[in-house]
Amino acid sequence: MSGASSIKIATFNVNSLRKRFPIVLDWLATHQPDVLCLQETKVQDMEFPLMDLHPSGYQVTFRGMKAYNGVAILTKQQPEQIWYGFDDGGEPDEARLLRILYRGIPIINTYVPQGFEIDSPKYAYKLDWYKRLRGYFAKHLSPDKPAIWCGDMNVAPRPMDLHSPEKHLKHVCYHEDARKAYEQTLAWGFQDVLLKLYPDRQQYTFWDYRQPSSLDANRGWRIDHILATKPLADRCTEVAVDVEPRRAKDPSDHTFLWAEFSL
Repeated sequence: MSGASSIKIATFNVNSLRKRFPIVLDWLATHQPDVLCLQETKVQDMEFPLMDLHPSGYQVTFRGMKAYNGVAILTKQQPEQIWYGFDDGGEPDEARLLRILYRGIPIINTYVPQGFEIDSPKYAYKLDWYKRLRGYFAKHLSPDKPAIWCGDMNVAPRPMDLHSPEKHLKHVCYHEDARKAYEQTLAWGFQDVLLKLYPDRQQYTFWDYRQPSSLDANRGWRIDHILATKPLADRCTEVAVDVEPRRAKDPSDHTFLWAEFSL
């Protein structure tokens, strides 16, 4: 349980918020994070189901679009500030990026493009998106000050972060160019807190439900991440994946990843 001297942050690709209400509400009630970042909410702002989330007691910040993408951040208290999307003067982005200031800490929630196929424009868009994100960090944050970046990054960084890596060398979430784009963005000043605490732990966050046995066989991917700048990464006391929501009725193909930091 988090308190005034700590902060507990979770991330979950919900894959349609309206379909997963019971899972989200149950998890909030049980785990009581200070912050929950959601991706792939798949609902436009005018139809966002605020009343359904009201019983949770959480404040909700969101940016969405019809049927695709969408990000939201649920917080125990109202954020001090909120920013939406890129502001680099480039092409307007889809609903994939949300930043808040919460208890004095910048928290960035991203749903990184998946990329579709290596030779598609969507993959080039993914690689460019990471470049824009690194520029966004450089513009708005400092690697020497506390900040958290979390979400569905659509990249498995290491061979142990996915099943059968040798079969996925040309997959858009494991291709060398995608991993390099992700690593270069991290190199701006973020650390993977799961790797920091448990460098040898194999722990997936995604199991494809188009393959019904993927969870039981543990054929998964670690593509959801919580990252922190050094001042906070050094104070990460725990990080874990909760697999049980993936076993729930009508689950997302992802599950919850959470981390706690002492302040």
